Amino acid sequence: MEGGRGSRHSHVEALVKEVTGAEAAMVVNNNAAAVFLILSALGRNKEVIVSRGQLVEIGGSFRISSIMEESGAKLVEIGTTNKTHLHDYEAAINDDTSMILKVHTSNFKIFGFTKSVETEVLARLSSQHSQVVFYEDLGSGVLYDFRQHGIGDEPVVSEVLKMGADIVSFSGDKLLGGPQAGIIAGKKSLIDKIKKHQLARVVRVDKMTLAALEGTLMEYLKGGKSLYNIPTVRDLLVPLEDIKERTEHFIQKIKNFESLFKTAIIQGTSQVGGGTMPDVELPTFIAALSHAEFSAEQLARKLRTDSNIPIIVRIQKEEVHIDLRTVTEEEEILLLEALKNIR
Repeated sequence: MEGGRGSRHSHVEALVKEVTGAEAAMVVNNNAAAVFLILSALGRNKEVIVSRGQLVEIGGSFRISSIMEESGAKLVEIGTTNKTHLHDYEAAINDDTSMILKVHTSNFKIFGFTKSVETEVLARLSSQHSQVVFYEDLGSGVLYDFRQHGIGDEPVVSEVLKMGADIVSFSGDKLLGGPQAGIIAGKKSLIDKIKKHQLARVVRVDKMTLAALEGTLMEYLKGGKSLYNIPTVRDLLVPLEDIKERTEHFIQKIKNFESLFKTAIIQGTSQVGGGTMPDVELPTFIAALSHAEFSAEQLARKLRTDSNIPIIVRIQKEEVHIDLRTVTEEEEILLLEALKNIR
């Protein structure tokens, strides 16, 4: 014990390093802040190469191109919306190039006549130029490989780093399942430089966020059944038969206390999410409800406004649809109570 001042980031940094295999890491308040900080610290007044097909707009109308402009980095667009080749990157590199930026298009998909350059190829290209950093913005961070369950094709952070990315950034919420945060991981020399940048204090997170993130990362490190303590992971991996059984019991409970409801169980899909897997839908079973005295819209409004805790449902074909995939057993009790009090 040296008696010196410690860093609020040290514990969570150690966990990020362990779960991703990175040399170093740091946490900021969201991934947009992470992108801005990285570009400001490593790309200001220098050229940053990015494919036109990856100039995305994320939530809240924040555009990668605008963030780059604000950071002071000089945007060098290459390729086209649907096709970017290795030779496009090669032709754009010069003495003023500081970075190759790959942005994961996590909130949309382009299908058809497309071409992009893989991570390991870009990593190999950047390694041939000592001044060029290869940075991959992963958008939504994935620490568990959902692909083994046939769910999406999101890259795992540790794999991207093994492929040769010098630095990556990703969200602490969304697919990772923790609090809102932006996580930066990669080579120690780069992380140290970013930590010393003046903006690092501007975008730092509070202790409660760090504590929540630490708790989430601990569950990933434990693995196995501990992963089901993370609601996002649990809800994505819940067996279909479990949803069906719960939905049947749920419907029966409604029938026991209210004859004005017409109920049915139908097969449907759960959409994973536009900010993570916009095109991925999981099979599920849905409780479809209609009421003898209220329209579906009126029923949905009552659940949203008359309950102690607002309840958000879907409406399809003049029915209220409830997917228990994202409803805990404790929440199910509240949901049944709200339905019982519909007047």
